[in-house]
Amino acid sequence: MASFTFDHMHIRSPDVEATAAWFERVLGAEVIRSTQQGKTRVDLKLGGANIFIAPGGDGTGTNPNPANPYLGLDHFGLTVKGIDQVVAEIKAKGVAFVVEPHNVRPDTRIAFLQSPEGVMIELLERS
Repeated sequence: MASFTFDHMHIRSPDVEATAAWFERVLGAEVIRSTQQGKTRVDLKLGGANIFIAPGGDGTGTNPNPANPYLGLDHFGLTVKGIDQVVAEIKAKGVAFVVEPHNVRPDTRIAFLQSPEGVMIELLERS
């Protein structure tokens, strides 16, 4: 059987720079800018994962977001320590949560927020 390792996820955005700034401001992502085929490319490093941001929206051939919930990739999750404090810090930055912190199991507490493009992000703390 082949061996697989995670490489990246890809987000399409009508405003690549604004999306990168949101992930940097709200989640502390590292923004990495480079040039690819003569065009600016914006990538993020977040929790050890690579996130690539590409242009999307009007005139790019991309479709609008489907309504949640939908089939396919639903969200990505980030582990944190002190989830209630982390949520309070993010809320202080003006970000609303789709799902407030709560326990789904005795040892697991979760919350959900949404990026400007509608990407669902789960924060979870396991004890």
